Amino acid sequence: MIPRMLQSRIVSAIAALCLLFLVANAAHAGEQVGTGSVSLTGHWAGIACLLIFILAYILVMGEEFLHLRKSKPMLVAAGLIWVLIGLAYARLGDSHTAEAAVRHNLLEYAELFLFLLAAMTYVNTMEERQVFDALRAWLVARRLSLRAMFWITGLLAFLISPIADNLTTALIMGAVTMAVGAGKPRFMAIACVNVVVAANAGGAFSPFGDITTLMVWQAGLVSFGGFFALFVPSLVNWLVPAFIMSLAIEKGKSQSSTERIVMQPGALVVVGLFIATITMAVCFRNFLHLPPVIGMMTGLGILKFYGFFQNYLFNRNRPSAPPEGLLAEFEEAPAPKAEPFDIFKLLQKTEWDTLMFFYGVILCVGGLATLGYLAGVSDLLYTGLGPTAANIFVGILSAVIDNIPVMFAVISMNPDMSHAQWLLVTLTAGVGGSLLSIGSAAGVALMGQARGVYTFMSHLKWAWAIALGYAASIGLHLWINGGK
Repeated sequence: MIPRMLQSRIVSAIAALCLLFLVANAAHAGEQVGTGSVSLTGHWAGIACLLIFILAYILVMGEEFLHLRKSKPMLVAAGLIWVLIGLAYARLGDSHTAEAAVRHNLLEYAELFLFLLAAMTYVNTMEERQVFDALRAWLVARRLSLRAMFWITGLLAFLISPIADNLTTALIMGAVTMAVGAGKPRFMAIACVNVVVAANAGGAFSPFGDITTLMVWQAGLVSFGGFFALFVPSLVNWLVPAFIMSLAIEKGKSQSSTERIVMQPGALVVVGLFIATITMAVCFRNFLHLPPVIGMMTGLGILKFYGFFQNYLFNRNRPSAPPEGLLAEFEEAPAPKAEPFDIFKLLQKTEWDTLMFFYGVILCVGGLATLGYLAGVSDLLYTGLGPTAANIFVGILSAVIDNIPVMFAVISMNPDMSHAQWLLVTLTAGVGGSLLSIGSAAGVALMGQARGVYTFMSHLKWAWAIALGYAASIGLHLWINGGK
């Protein structure tokens, strides 16, 4: 087994080499113009910005070894890059380009930040209301065969991730596999691989399944209904490796448990409100031509009102005052239950490190686009290789480098592609991360949850089967949706 320290170094080295490869080829396109009026790819400021980004991303990829949260180097890098961009344009006598470019990137981040904040709060509320715990307890109590549980957890991961996102789904189903496969590490390892692949595949055909699909939707490159054209390719992406891996599942029954978890009051109402909020976001975009984030934040406000209503009911139904006098010495007053939920406490549970990392990525990549680097990379990939090959390469690259900066770079390049090609890059960026356990947030999170059982090497063992599913999904998409 490769030590975790060595894994981090390998990943950092590969990431740096990939970035340097793109940079070296982008140099041939040094005359390309970026967001500004001139290209600064050969300028000292442009080269310094590129080196800052590479160094920051190496630190990001070594997060587990360094114990340095990934948002920290990216936040600092974003600030330094824009300082250098501002200085470079100021020396050219241009005081407008840098300001306009950074404001554009800030607006893009603000929309995605608020959208994700609302969605994460809903997911945290459902978790606090024990919706997911109740589902886990119900599945464990069924005591099905290991093979049946393998298929059920994979199918649920595929179906839940389009709504609850692939990271949350992987953790929920990962907890189920750990519970039903106790004492069977071989089953747990295979089942965890299956959950990661299924969660990533399910998230690829929904704007809410992954941050990359959300970016594509909010950029207006694919309509809400357009994502469902990826349903069959995404399903095949999971089914091909799942069928192969299922042949290695040992016979026997899964572990059973008598644990019974009752959802907290209002749990199902919160689920209904979440579905209504998603519907509202879609309607705001499709019928009112407003950013979807307006619908999501309105839904968050409705959730807060519902929390206020639940608190009112709780306070009205609270038991009478505790006994007084001598009786109080012999009779203990019943402890009051916790309030239904406090939205601001749930907001504190949001993945702030991820959201801040996202800020750093958007500002860094936006800065490189302003300098002209992405124009060169776009010319190399989409003009040199062609859109189909370039988009397949993007998916493979996302298995090594986080798919968020990769997809944002593609959106910033804005290559001239057909609708089918935008669907293809959405698919490959979403499912390409399944090729390695470190290629997606779902895989990284599950490695932490199932520490010592689901590892880099246990996932790598099935990489060939996952690659077959990756190739099959691409071929099916090109056949069904076209590739031109």
